[in-house]
Amino acid sequence: MNKKEIKRRRMWTYFIDATEELIKTEGFQQVTIRNVAEKAGYNSATIYNYFSEFSHLLFFASFKFLKPYLSKVTKEMKKEEDLIQKYVVAWECYSEYSFNNPDIFNAVFLMDLGDNPENLLDRYYELYPSDLLEIPEELHPLLFDRNISSRGRFALSGIVAAGILSEEKAEELNELTNLVWQGMFSNLLNNRAYYSPQEAHERTMKYVKKIINMMVEK
Repeated sequence: MNKKEIKRRRMWTYFIDATEELIKTEGFQQVTIRNVAEKAGYNSATIYNYFSEFSHLLFFASFKFLKPYLSKVTKEMKKEEDLIQKYVVAWECYSEYSFNNPDIFNAVFLMDLGDNPENLLDRYYELYPSDLLEIPEELHPLLFDRNISSRGRFALSGIVAAGILSEEKAEELNELTNLVWQGMFSNLLNNRAYYSPQEAHERTMKYVKKIINMMVEK
């Protein structure tokens, strides 16, 4: 690694760490390009020398807050042998953490990051390689793909391979469960929900489980 690359990585971590600290102390909605620059000891223009969009910086900082979620879903899925229950557990963890941390999940999984957002994830693990070692490789597509439909298809692939569901039914299940979560999540994120995060999680999982049971029993 040459000196230029070393400096670039150092500057990246300065700004990511400053953003992470501001999210912790001020709250996600209060983080701006200006106060990140001030926190890191630079001006706003300097940030754009290293991040083409502010959303990219928010993505990197937010991803660091996913460690508890990634740790829990990995641990809980390992406990399950039944493929349907493993799928339910994946949904339980995703639903619980997303509703309790809507801004973080939006920044990581839903926010428009421009072209080739998958490259940002590769860059994150170049900067923080130890984070990747904690996650089994077979779960990487489930946890790190930003496309919710692709993640769902991967989560259902074992169920399809075992002959529990046809590909057509699995696709229907994937679409229906995603629509339930997206609708509830959008309402909560945009302050249109009358539910607390816990209530949103519980109602979402009630409908997700009903859909799963309906599709499996058909």
